[in-house]
Amino acid sequence: MKQSTLTLLVTLWFFVGNAMAQELNCLSESERASGGLYAQLQQQAYAALDRRAEAYEQLTTRDQIHAYQQKLREFFVTQLGGFPERTPLNAQTVGVIQADGYRIEKVIFESQPNHHVTANLYLPDVTSPVPGVVVSSGHSRTGKTADYNQRFGIMMAKQGMAALCFDPIGQGERSQILKDDGQPRYSSTTTEHFLIGVGSILVGRNTARYRVWDAMRSIDYLASRPEVDAKKIGFTGCSGGGTVTSYVMALDDRVACAAPACYLTTFRHLIETIGPQDAEQNIFGQIAFGLDHPDYVLLRAPRPTLISSTTSDFFSIEGAWDNYRQAKRIYAKLGYPERVDLVEVEGKHGVHPQNLATIAHWMNRWLLGRDAPIAATELKVLPPADLLCTEAGQVLSLPGERSVFDLNSDYETVLAKQRQELWKAVPAEEMLVQIRELIGVRPNAELKPPKFQDLGRIKRELYHIDKLMLRSDSGIPMPALTFHPPVPLDDAYLYLHDSGKLGDSGADGPIEQLVDEGYAVVTIDLRGQGETASGKRDALLTDWKTYYLGYLLGKPLVGMRVEDALAAADFVAYYQKKRTDPRKVHLVGVGDAGIVALHAAALHPEMFASVTLRKTPRNWASIVRQENAAGRLDSTVHGALKLYDLPDLVRLAGKDKVRFED
Repeated sequence: MKQSTLTLLVTLWFFVGNAMAQELNCLSESERASGGLYAQLQQQAYAALDRRAEAYEQLTTRDQIHAYQQKLREFFVTQLGGFPERTPLNAQTVGVIQADGYRIEKVIFESQPNHHVTANLYLPDVTSPVPGVVVSSGHSRTGKTADYNQRFGIMMAKQGMAALCFDPIGQGERSQILKDDGQPRYSSTTTEHFLIGVGSILVGRNTARYRVWDAMRSIDYLASRPEVDAKKIGFTGCSGGGTVTSYVMALDDRVACAAPACYLTTFRHLIETIGPQDAEQNIFGQIAFGLDHPDYVLLRAPRPTLISSTTSDFFSIEGAWDNYRQAKRIYAKLGYPERVDLVEVEGKHGVHPQNLATIAHWMNRWLLGRDAPIAATELKVLPPADLLCTEAGQVLSLPGERSVFDLNSDYETVLAKQRQELWKAVPAEEMLVQIRELIGVRPNAELKPPKFQDLGRIKRELYHIDKLMLRSDSGIPMPALTFHPPVPLDDAYLYLHDSGKLGDSGADGPIEQLVDEGYAVVTIDLRGQGETASGKRDALLTDWKTYYLGYLLGKPLVGMRVEDALAAADFVAYYQKKRTDPRKVHLVGVGDAGIVALHAAALHPEMFASVTLRKTPRNWASIVRQENAAGRLDSTVHGALKLYDLPDLVRLAGKDKVRFED
């Protein structure tokens, strides 16, 4: 076939398929614009942030502020998944570069056993102990060797301070996912962080847990050096490094002086603009609990803190000033208003020379007791290859190296034993209640039958399709289709698919085959699918912005969709039937929609005559071990594997009722 002919056919197929999809739409344009899940979650987030603002205004005394700090800090650590024990660093210096007035040591240490951190230590040529500053990298593929990170280290050394620039997981020499040639699989470091997040979430951890712990162990290493004054530790970093700086300065009292750059804003401004960001920048349930961006500063009050910002950053500058004002008021109530400040420099996201000079001035003021201005200047950096610590350029090449996937897998093995004992000790009915609460699904008695609206009929050669709108009390409309044979059997199917109501609906596809057998088949757009989707779905990472907005609110997307599935099942069971005489409902779930189907069947087993799961994971435990958990993010539940795995749901639904088809 000639290329032009092939291109024409592909184009034709696209337009025909698009036209068919348009024909089966159920929502008006205005409903699609206003009725989506993301918009609803935004409003819930704003309400929670309003409650947090009210709590902030009640902080009038030192005791109230200290109690607020303690409550948020405990919550923060718990949601990260706690921290491991401090084990020996087993640090080694593998190379030294002499520069003008300072030297750079190439360092490797273990933040956990056989989990290595690569770093560059910038040491000024002085004899007495000097302050030390930890530099956390932003989302740069080259990590510690990126030009702006080198400039951090050089600037601090030239000011008479030591600086430790370390590689975060997924960056520099610490990629956690490699190709066969030993190079990072993904050019985007945030992709690695998202994929690390999938398994971390399932075991009740967060990508941030690993980044924060590496940063804290970097403080341990810096403080262990005889050249460094362990009582004078600073911390800084830009973008993703600003995130880690914000977290560590809030949680580690050893950080005497901090300067997060190009990150701090407020969640309200973030949600109004670019939305939630990558995996480590979202802590489970934090908005619902009342932990906002300004609290990262408030948690360390009154220790010195500089917010470094740029006018045209995608992290809202208006939010940065709002953050600063909240901090200034609390610092003033504690008697130290001069210890918090903000610098705004013209420019886009990044550390411009004046930002760097101001950060250095801030460190000088609070760590060295010097308050003289520092001139903004360009600093010459080294080729990244000169600063590498490992021969192969990646720590995963080291003998016995443990990746984050290995660490999560080890933890899942421990949780598996605990789950086994838990299910032996606790009655199934009680476990079911705990599962329901974890995913946020209301008891069956509180779930009301949906209302429905008939929106018209589409004729097909041997059957017709009824367009419906199901409306539950969730506030999110559920577009639905009924594929209806001429004389249907009394049994009917509810069909859930990752692609929504149109999934598997093509000619001679699985749905048409069921219709040919005489069954009516109802398909729906679960929340965030099809016509209710935000339009930002990624094949690898799913609709991660919607997922993480729900995550920030402590609302698993799985739970929301389970309520949709149960509402749709109620419609199928009782449409034109008495409540005392429901029809048999057969449930099909395809892909990760099968996880929704399995939860629905476990919570309400009497509603389903059979459950067929196609291309659906048989367990979550194996996903924790996967480096490439493509498309799995939006079906994860935070901390699920502390309580149950998918085989437990199979038992609750009925082993003889559930069939997996791979």
